[in-house]
Amino acid sequence: MKKSSLEKLDLELYEETLDNGLKVYVVPKENVNGIYATFSTKFGSIQTEFVPNGSDKMIKVPLGVAHFLEHKMFEQKNEVDPFTFYSERGCDANANTSNYKTTYLFSGANSFPENINYLLDYVQDPYFTDENVEKEKGIIVQEIKMYQDDPFFKMYDGIIYNSFIKHPIKYPIAGTIKDVNSTTKEDLYNCYNTFYHPSNMFLVITGNVDPKEAIELVKINQEKKKFDKFDEMKIKEYDEPNKVEKKLETTTMDIEISKLGIGYKIDCSKINKPIADIKSYISLLFDLKLGSTSIINEKLKNLNLITHDIDYTILNTDKHILIIIMVETNETNKVQEFIEEELKDLNIEENDLERKKKVRKSGCIYRSDSVYSINNKIMNNIMNYDKVILDDYKKIDSLNIKDMKKIIKNINLDNKTVYIINKS
Repeated sequence: MKKSSLEKLDLELYEETLDNGLKVYVVPKENVNGIYATFSTKFGSIQTEFVPNGSDKMIKVPLGVAHFLEHKMFEQKNEVDPFTFYSERGCDANANTSNYKTTYLFSGANSFPENINYLLDYVQDPYFTDENVEKEKGIIVQEIKMYQDDPFFKMYDGIIYNSFIKHPIKYPIAGTIKDVNSTTKEDLYNCYNTFYHPSNMFLVITGNVDPKEAIELVKINQEKKKFDKFDEMKIKEYDEPNKVEKKLETTTMDIEISKLGIGYKIDCSKINKPIADIKSYISLLFDLKLGSTSIINEKLKNLNLITHDIDYTILNTDKHILIIIMVETNETNKVQEFIEEELKDLNIEENDLERKKKVRKSGCIYRSDSVYSINNKIMNNIMNYDKVILDDYKKIDSLNIKDMKKIIKNINLDNKTVYIINKS
C-alpha cells in the first residue's frame, strides 16, 4: 500500500493495485460522519466498436449499451434490490454513465464493511436474461423521451450531434430508441466481460474510514473471486474531421423563452500538450470571456437580452475539444452576434489569468471539505491522467500566459454549429 499527501489540503491518499488489477484509492477524513464509495469502469457511451475479451474479431454494439448495462446491474439473481439494500442501512445508492466511464456508488455512515462488500459483489455478478433485458427497454425508452422533452437537454445533445461526424460521442449517452430496442443480453455480456474486468476498474473511498482496514476488506473480497485473463483492450479509433456535421439547426418547442446554443469544435492535434491540459486552458479562457463575471455576461443581462448567466460546457475526444454555449433569450440572433463579436479577440492579459488561477486554488480548498468532491477529483484525475494529481496547486501554477497564447493562436472558431429552439 502506497501512502501520499494531497499537498496543501491536509489529506492523505492510500492506494494499492490488487493482484487482479483492481486499483483502490482511499482518502480518510476523520471530521465527517459519512463514507462515499465509487466503483468505476473505464467504459462509457463512446466504446461501441471493440474486440471482446477472448476474441480476435471486432464487433459493433448498439448505441447506449453502457447506459443499458448500468440499469441492468441493479437487477440481481437473488432478487435483492441494491437500492433497498442500502436504504435499509440508512445509506444512499446510485449509478451514472458518461461518455468515458460508468460508476456505481453508495454513501452513508453505517455498516461500511457490509456496504463495500455488497457494492463489489453486485457489480461483479451480472444477471442478464432475455426477459429482464426486454423488460428494461420500456423504462429506458421513457427516460430518453423525458430528456427529449427538456429543451436544454435537447439543445445540448443536438449541438454535439451536429458537431461530430464519425466519432460516437455525437450520440446521446442513453442511445436512441431504435438502438435500445435492438439491445440483447449477448450485447450486455460482451460489454460486461470486456470492460468490467478488475484491471479496467477502480474503487475510490473517501470519508471516515480506516484506509488499511478498507483496503484489506477489498482484498479479501477479491481473493474469493476468479476472473478470466484480461487481454489487451482493442477499441476502434476514429479519424474525426475538423469540420462540423451541420452548421445550423432551428426547431420549435412549447416553451416560454427561446434558447440559443453555439458549439465550437476545436482541433487540438497541433497543440503539443495533453488534451486534459488544453481543456484546462480553454476552460479558463472561456470563463474569462463568457463566465458569470465577464463583461459580456453583465452587458447582456443589463440589456435584458438574457434571463440568466451564459452557460458553457466543455467536452473532448482524443483530438477535439467542443465548447458548448447555451443561453435563454428571445433575441437569439442579436445575442449570437454579441457572443461572436466578443470571441473575435481571444487574447487575455496575464493578470486576468492569474486572477482566475487564484479562484481555482480557492476552489481546491473548498472542495477538500467534501468527501464527494474529493472522490470526484480522484475519479477525474484517473480518467484524465491515469494517476492522482497530488498537488493541484502546482498543477494550477503551471498554467502560464505563454502557453495560453500558444493555445489561443491555434484555436479556430470557424468550425461551429448553431442550434436554436424557438417558442412555438
